[in-house]
Amino acid sequence: MKDDTVRCNDKDETFAAFEKGVHAALETYSNVHRGSGHHSVVTTHLYEQARDIVLEYLGLPKYKYIVIFCTLRREEILKVQLKPNSCQSVSSQDIGLSLGIRALVVKRKDLPKGIPFQTGGGTTRLVSPGWVIWAGAPDKFEAGTPAIINVIAFARALQFIRQYGNDAFRDAVTEKLTATDILWTDEMEKYSGKELLDALRLTQIGRNVLVPTVEGDRPFINLDNGASTPTFKPVWDAVCRPWRQSAEAQQEVVNEVRTICAGFLGAPLTDYEVIFTSNTTEAINLAAESLGRESEPGTESVLLGTLLEHSSNDLPWRMVPGFSLIRLTVDKEGFVDLNGLDTLLCAYNQKGEFGKKRIRLVAMSGASNVLGVFNNLEEISRIVHRYGARLLVDAAQLAAHRKVDMQGCGIDYLAFSAHKVYAPFGCGVLVVKKGMLKFNSGEIELIRLSGEENAGGIAALGKAMILLQRIGMDLVQEEEQALTRYLLNGLSGITGLRIYGIKDPNSPRFHQKGGVLIFSMKGIMPNRVAKELAGQGGIGVRYGCHCAHILIKHLLGVNPFFARVQGLMLTFLPKLRLPGLVRVSLGLMNSGEDVDKLIQVLGEMASKPKSDIQKQMNDYTRDSAMRVYSQS
Repeated sequence: MKDDTVRCNDKDETFAAFEKGVHAALETYSNVHRGSGHHSVVTTHLYEQARDIVLEYLGLPKYKYIVIFCTLRREEILKVQLKPNSCQSVSSQDIGLSLGIRALVVKRKDLPKGIPFQTGGGTTRLVSPGWVIWAGAPDKFEAGTPAIINVIAFARALQFIRQYGNDAFRDAVTEKLTATDILWTDEMEKYSGKELLDALRLTQIGRNVLVPTVEGDRPFINLDNGASTPTFKPVWDAVCRPWRQSAEAQQEVVNEVRTICAGFLGAPLTDYEVIFTSNTTEAINLAAESLGRESEPGTESVLLGTLLEHSSNDLPWRMVPGFSLIRLTVDKEGFVDLNGLDTLLCAYNQKGEFGKKRIRLVAMSGASNVLGVFNNLEEISRIVHRYGARLLVDAAQLAAHRKVDMQGCGIDYLAFSAHKVYAPFGCGVLVVKKGMLKFNSGEIELIRLSGEENAGGIAALGKAMILLQRIGMDLVQEEEQALTRYLLNGLSGITGLRIYGIKDPNSPRFHQKGGVLIFSMKGIMPNRVAKELAGQGGIGVRYGCHCAHILIKHLLGVNPFFARVQGLMLTFLPKLRLPGLVRVSLGLMNSGEDVDKLIQVLGEMASKPKSDIQKQMNDYTRDSAMRVYSQS
């Protein structure tokens, strides 16, 4: 008995140290690779360092092997394309943690060429309507936003495994918990509405973390929520609890979150399937793969997208065999012309003006990740179904900001990611009407297992949706619109700053505007604007094409000839900075003070000398990484 007690205590200490490291990563969390703020730089460093830790764990040289982080199903698909004995893998399941992470280690010389097996955000360097320049490995094989925090947690766990042995995280159940205990119980149960929102803001992980600026250390301001959102203590608690539970308890949590998700989206489980994935991109790729297995004899299938779409809701549809893709234009504010949609569907599906071609599916963003507008999904769905087509909604930028009613709107497929819903732990969702997925039973089981290995991430999503429902999506919208109005009014007074899309808070369509805003500054490149915001104000934003290359080119007036020239230039000069726009995106934790600081720095930018805090940034990144991966 004494030995068992000591062993249990050792595991408690190991888990506590492990969770401390993951919590430290959350304190400086942002999306990877394309952000400009301190936290994006730190998170990118931690994520890439995780690859080195995997190679160290397996005793493999970096010059010869490359690490690709993926899910169970992605691993199985990629292995089929590889030569025998060209890869090996280690997973979070192998070490007793429900993180849903597979690290596939491949010999560099054996990586598959050509188009990746799943496409979307992060898999490309440049996109135009008719061609793509693909990214190099490993990005090419990690479609969509990866499970960043889970990957960092996995790497940290491997460090403990090397130190304490293979059983460091196994059989660590100290208290049996139910799904109700994990998801519904928290310190804020007595709160709702505005009171809950105010209390929740105080629990944001990373709140008031100080970062270096030219004015000295100051609290980091995250205005990059469109890329990924931070999280809150009740959500973090919901993540940690399943890690120490049995497989049966974890499955109970997964089942409960499926029910929560169905309720949150207005998609009753009697009529819809809820499938957990790793992100929005993987969910849309599943829908595209399934649609490619359908056929209607005597017709030529067409997919209809829009100029608004993120790469994750454009590239997968290009790859569907036997289908062609056309795009509906949008007005200068980002809204779909409903009359144009009706006319186009009528011409294809009713009048037969394009021969045997029929529009089978309309794939559309619920909210633009660039212009921040919410199109009228109820009316769009009515038009789409009038002409016998289906509707897929990319809800990555919608789910955390507006109430969704799939059944009420008649939406056939919907995809979104938890990392944009204040639960950045590698969970995505595909919700689809029953009977529409064309996978056999074995394939469905693999898809299900692949997503559900991440029980902690699924629990986080469930908890985040519970909190949003208790706050009320109407209040979320009200708060967001008030801050967006304040932001637009403040930016309107800055000389040389140009806002794209809706810029007038008094516009009759402002109620369809969310907290995403893009702009340019005369005479200052977008990357310099973003760097100055970080250096002068400790502000994190995003710049570039935002995985919506076609829309950005449209807004900037880049014609097809110049787009091709850009492609050639990027091929020969990989580090070339191409034109883009700066994006500010608001979240629940943002305040008027955050907006004030943004406006102040932008207003002073033209007159202040360029800030250079590269040394301080490097020191901050190194120190932050040590807090996560330190062996002490």
